[in-house]
Amino acid sequence: MTRILAVTNQKGGVGKTTTSVNLAASLAQSGQRVLLVDLDPQGNATMGSGIDKRTLDRSVYQLILGLATAADVCRKSEPGKYDVLPANRDLAGAEVEMVELENREMRLKVALKPIVASYDFILLDCPPALNMLTINGLVAADAVMIPMQCEYYALEGLSDLVNTIKRVRQHLNPILEIEGLLRTMFDPRSSLAQQVSAQLQSHFGTKVYTTVIPRNVRLAEAPSFGEPAVTFDRACKGSQAYLQLASEIIERQALTGALGAAA
Repeated sequence: MTRILAVTNQKGGVGKTTTSVNLAASLAQSGQRVLLVDLDPQGNATMGSGIDKRTLDRSVYQLILGLATAADVCRKSEPGKYDVLPANRDLAGAEVEMVELENREMRLKVALKPIVASYDFILLDCPPALNMLTINGLVAADAVMIPMQCEYYALEGLSDLVNTIKRVRQHLNPILEIEGLLRTMFDPRSSLAQQVSAQLQSHFGTKVYTTVIPRNVRLAEAPSFGEPAVTFDRACKGSQAYLQLASEIIERQALTGALGAAA
């Protein structure tokens, strides 16, 4: 059964795109069929997957507006070995154009429907804002993955995001749940990071992934080479953490499936 995860956080600079790209590559290396959907007009997930956003003739922009199918738009990340629905700055215009469209919150969900069964995991890299593109991601998703740094302001932003998820669940997507909270750019030497991490675990319990993504230079360097860090330098600490995260997610999925079958 396909699992669709919206990777989102209204706060920027938390490692959201880094997580989307490296998790996609890590899942692919674990034998999973993976699709990464870039919903950010900056197109960073597209470039980080080795696809030049400047040469695209079709993108998520055409997909959401109904001008192209998912099969038309889909590209292959050669280094990452996963599929990508790429984005570029054209996508920023979709915000304005979607205002007058019917079922504007459902555009992505409808567009993905023909290809969903072809994948084990679909990751939606949402923009760092609560806009119509993010809403489309939340409506299309089964669950939300929240990358966040362990700092004070992150907790305030998390509260807003949880409220947003509740509203989307109430009005647009009743099955939406929080898949997990991912601690990123983690520095174990920081007492504040340790305190915030403990608060997250106390409040969210098993929703907090066991895997922690450390602060790592190679994770930051890899996008400039147009590939995920897990293929750029598999041995670095950041890559090893994302490979561990992929294993944790696959195990969770298998456990959920087994519990569902037993019920």
